[in-house]
Amino acid sequence: MIESDSTVPSIGQIVLPLKGREAGTYSVVVQQLDERFVLIADGDRRKFDRAKRKNIGHLQLFDYVSPEVQNSIIETGKVTNGKLRYAVTKFVNEVLIDEKKGDMFDG
Repeated sequence: MIESDSTVPSIGQIVLPLKGREAGTYSVVVQQLDERFVLIADGDRRKFDRAKRKNIGHLQLFDYVSPEVQNSIIETGKVTNGKLRYAVTKFVNEVLIDEKKGDMFDG
């Protein structure tokens, strides 16, 4: 798994909540609140305007930052739910599936 070494997530970074109702569903960091908490959203069940506050310790951080989401938030302070869905889908389809294909050839 391509986990990040950093303990502070970046805006646009893909995360996997380990605790709570969102556990097991990929989301995107949309705002850093302080050194312990971030806001996450996935654009589907959890929209940008109702982002969930999560403890960083309850998140698995991945070494993947969506440039579309990051640029949109830096430029305008917000992002569309479509871009969030796109970022999560792109991560799952490109990064995770490619990683699983690589695992099949390691045997």
